[in-house]
Amino acid sequence: MIAGLGDMGCSLAFAAIGSAIGTGVAGMAAIGAWKKAFLQNKVAPFILIAFVGAPLSQTIYGFILKNQIKAADLPAESYPYQIIIGLVAGLAIGFSAIMQGKAGARAADALTETGKGFGNYLMVIGVIETVALFAMVFVMTGLPKVAGM
Repeated sequence: MIAGLGDMGCSLAFAAIGSAIGTGVAGMAAIGAWKKAFLQNKVAPFILIAFVGAPLSQTIYGFILKNQIKAADLPAESYPYQIIIGLVAGLAIGFSAIMQGKAGARAADALTETGKGFGNYLMVIGVIETVALFAMVFVMTGLPKVAGM
């Protein structure tokens, strides 16, 4: 009998898709901001890479959640529910990464143009990150415990 399938990697997959989209969006904006700085003979701030890399953490959250769902070692008849919860949580985590990338894109443009506000922009990105953390933690704490374990 097969045991411990968990969510079949749905939480990780959807979180990683969101991270890929978020880093792509922020990365394209950072490249555009650097180009604008170069054209104006201004310093191109390397710190923009912080905005580009921020959505990567959601992949880690998806990985942690996938492992926790699998470690719960719930009965085989609950696999469809484990897949659904992993899918929905992975989507929540992934959307957080996408929105973080969009905020990072705006932050890259604003910082390059003004040279000000890095801390403010980073705080916004941190608030968006919190959505992914909440999704991961709340699902993990809501996983049922198997009787006798």
